[in-house]
Amino acid sequence: MRSYLDGLVHPAATVDPVVFTRHRAFIATRLMPGLVALSALPLYLAFQGVPGPLEAITFGWLVLPIAIAFYLSRTGRYDNAHLFSAAALTGIVALVAALSGGVTSFVVVWFALVPAEAVLSGSRKVVAASGAMVVGAVGVIGFFGLWNLLPVSRIGTDAVVLAAFVSLAAAVIYALGLALSAAMVSRAGEEVHSIGERRYRLLAEHMTDLITRHARNGAVTFASPAADRIAGVPPFALHGQGLFDRVHVADRPAYLNAVSTASARGVEASVEFRLRREQAEGSDPAFVWVEMRCRPLAGHAGDELQVVSVLRDVTDRKANEAAVDAAREEADRANEARGRFLANVSHELRTPLNAINGFSEMLMQEEAMRLDLARRREYATLIRDSGEHLLNLVNSILDMSKIESGHFEITPEPFALPELVAQCTQMMQLKASDGGIALVTDAAADLPEIVGDKRAYRQILLNLLSNAIKFSKAGGTVTVSLRRDGSWLGLSVADTGIGIAASDLPRLGSPFFQARASYDRPYEGTGLGLSVVKGLAELHGGRIEITSAVGQGTRVTARMPLDCEQHRNVVERLPVGRPLPSQGTATMVQEGRKIA
Repeated sequence: MRSYLDGLVHPAATVDPVVFTRHRAFIATRLMPGLVALSALPLYLAFQGVPGPLEAITFGWLVLPIAIAFYLSRTGRYDNAHLFSAAALTGIVALVAALSGGVTSFVVVWFALVPAEAVLSGSRKVVAASGAMVVGAVGVIGFFGLWNLLPVSRIGTDAVVLAAFVSLAAAVIYALGLALSAAMVSRAGEEVHSIGERRYRLLAEHMTDLITRHARNGAVTFASPAADRIAGVPPFALHGQGLFDRVHVADRPAYLNAVSTASARGVEASVEFRLRREQAEGSDPAFVWVEMRCRPLAGHAGDELQVVSVLRDVTDRKANEAAVDAAREEADRANEARGRFLANVSHELRTPLNAINGFSEMLMQEEAMRLDLARRREYATLIRDSGEHLLNLVNSILDMSKIESGHFEITPEPFALPELVAQCTQMMQLKASDGGIALVTDAAADLPEIVGDKRAYRQILLNLLSNAIKFSKAGGTVTVSLRRDGSWLGLSVADTGIGIAASDLPRLGSPFFQARASYDRPYEGTGLGLSVVKGLAELHGGRIEITSAVGQGTRVTARMPLDCEQHRNVVERLPVGRPLPSQGTATMVQEGRKIA
């Protein structure tokens, strides 16, 4: 029977359990009396014979609810079905009352059941319409009764007593059915509410996002258990102004604006802010980035408007965005540096190539120009020097490319570094003398043999000496120092030249970067020398440190292990060189050790 009744409910009413229960109760209370009447009709005919007008009307009324039940089953119009049922019940009661004594009839009690039945609809309009029907019917019967317009009842005394008993018993049974239907609907509503509460509580307890409910003034009235994961505190700690107090001071206006926008305007609002998260005992609290989405919470009429919000931890996303921005800026700087590098290389290539081409043509026209032996030797020397300059430039580019791609291999061997320093300074002595610069060596006496790539050390020294001499003015001094610090060696080249600006220090050693790189720069070079030095030092497991002051000079120190085979892949905190004793001094340590 339950399955049959469930199948009669209109599909539109199956979505909401409470509506489904109302429809099923309505259909059941209309089908049962009709089916009982239909089943009792053959017995009545067998014992009583042909029914009279009153009995026929009664049987007809008992069958009419079946039609109304099927109307609801086919259309799903619940309010209309209730109105039809109220009209049918009112009409049949009024008709029977008119034929059986008016307002003193045994069926008058059924008038009270009409609005009681309408209450099950849950619609004020249906209840009001049903009440109006009953009042109208009673008024008409009373009016006709006062003016003796009603037909005379032909029911005998015994029959009246029996009919009154049957009517009262049927009314009680029908009222009991209505009460059971009301209880069924009420229980269904409570179950739906309970299930919904349990479902939402289960979701709130297991969601990783923090759900909060706010009063109009922004005070938190509810916080989900995710408060412990997001803010590091139990949910009750966020009640009242607990959440606001944990918002970063700089972000509080944005937080309040989002809550007030959702509350005052009734629209959704979102905001990102920093929230203080409590750490383990003994640790300082940390701020995390959260995204809060607010929306107005609809309630009953007259209730104070509240706001529900969902807070999600977006710290990782913000970190990724910052990393992407930093990478984009770095890529932009790298592209800019590459552009400058190409311009510098073009300049560096053009000068020696022009010299080579020009002096070669002059040598080709030797007879016409009548060049003597000294002039030919001078031109050949210039051509050779220009070729060596080009070769050094190409070698620097190739070395930097190999270092960046990881294809530059070093060959460690034991050798005496002071002897290599002496050879390199001797090679650079002529260039220093031509520029009026003194070249000084200061090597400690207790230096042992080191293990490293001798060719790489020579290139480091020559590049550092070349830069120091190039950026020093006449009368300046370039000093090469060697100091031992435990298992580490400090190879320093200091000059008294133009120095380096503090803004350029952090990027020195980056490929293609050159401080004050412009077309009108007074010093030649591609900016690869220091990059090669940095790469070669790192291949040995060392690093470079740069200390400089504008107008007072620069010191570049290569901190290298005495034995690169043991220290190449070991990260240690190496001693930091002392800055020059002057105001405005800036220090940069490669490999992220120190930047000040």
